[in-house]
Amino acid sequence: MIVVSVCSLKGGVGKTSVVLGLASAALARGVPTLVVDLDPQADATMGLDVVDRPKHTVADVLSAPRRTALDSAVATSGWTAEGGGTLDVMVGTVEAAALDGPRIGERAVHRLETALTRATDYRLVLVDCPPSFGALTRTGLVASQRALVVSEPALFSVTAADRALRSIDELRRTTSPDLQPLGVVVNRYRDRSPEHRYRLAELQQMFGPLVLSPSLPERSALQQSQGASSPVHRWPGAAAAELSEAFDAHLARLLRVANRRRAAAASPRA
Repeated sequence: MIVVSVCSLKGGVGKTSVVLGLASAALARGVPTLVVDLDPQADATMGLDVVDRPKHTVADVLSAPRRTALDSAVATSGWTAEGGGTLDVMVGTVEAAALDGPRIGERAVHRLETALTRATDYRLVLVDCPPSFGALTRTGLVASQRALVVSEPALFSVTAADRALRSIDELRRTTSPDLQPLGVVVNRYRDRSPEHRYRLAELQQMFGPLVLSPSLPERSALQQSQGASSPVHRWPGAAAAELSEAFDAHLARLLRVANRRRAAAASPRA
């Protein structure tokens, strides 16, 4: 299992949309996946069409990371009703905001990591973090082996991506040595826009190979599929197919990382 936090230090860049796109790609490929909705807005829970709310939520898991809390905070995505597969959600709640304050101790940021050691039925865990570097985002990152930073091709988003990568590096050096940046994915990109091309080149100059290809094109099909609580891979039209292909490429990158980690763990040590 590989745990990936999807994060940004700026709101409104489409971070949850990227989580939903990756979840759609995983479902289409048959990869058993758990989405952890750490954002108190709980948009990922809504987008994944959770109909039958469980007894507990992610806030309960972070308060007491026992197996019983984990099991009773996970619901099945409505996306699986049509085609089957495994796509579950540790449901989000506004109550998680109380766990994001400055007084949250360092021991508390390891609770999701502890809980996920008991989530053995998944190959991929996607953590939707809040758009800040508070305790909830640190909790998600500490539980992860990789961090995916979402940016738009705009000035404020570029500077936020820089802050995010610096924060991830600091956390890796101080608290979570297994954490590494997967890279920066550029969302809502329009190739015909000179500003977008300029900002993409700026990101590439700043971060080199950490800027992941392909960029995610700005297409209304993504918002339409989310509005219908449907995976983008099942949405009709060429625009949805283009988005699906881009998300497939990023999922493939995640799975390659997971396979390398699995091979390294299985290799005999000298």
